[in-house]
Amino acid sequence: MQEHELLPLVVQAADDKRAEDMIVLDMKGISLISDYFLICHGNSDKQVQAIAREIKERANEKGIQVKRLEGFDEARWVLVDLGNVIAHVFHKDERSYYNLERLWGDAPAVDVQEVLNQ
Repeated sequence: MQEHELLPLVVQAADDKRAEDMIVLDMKGISLISDYFLICHGNSDKQVQAIAREIKERANEKGIQVKRLEGFDEARWVLVDLGNVIAHVFHKDERSYYNLERLWGDAPAVDVQEVLNQ
């Protein structure tokens, strides 16, 4: 699967589980870890887990192996590493504490609606 297909898959999976306040950051040239970060949150432990699970299952359906899945059991901050795209799924109560948007403030934001329409 090409990079331009992976990002919409991840964003759509999160959107289908009602992830809130989705932000996509273009990390190319800023981070060696990944090309894109998806940052979003859920309002409960169950919703955070549902979002992360949906991302993982959609990736697996397309033959993409999740390189790392961390924080799933605690459901406060789940990291789903798909290589070129890393999803950060926060619990609503934790998101502002870590404030990844500010930490990576020099990364340009990608229009989530444009990604969903791809």
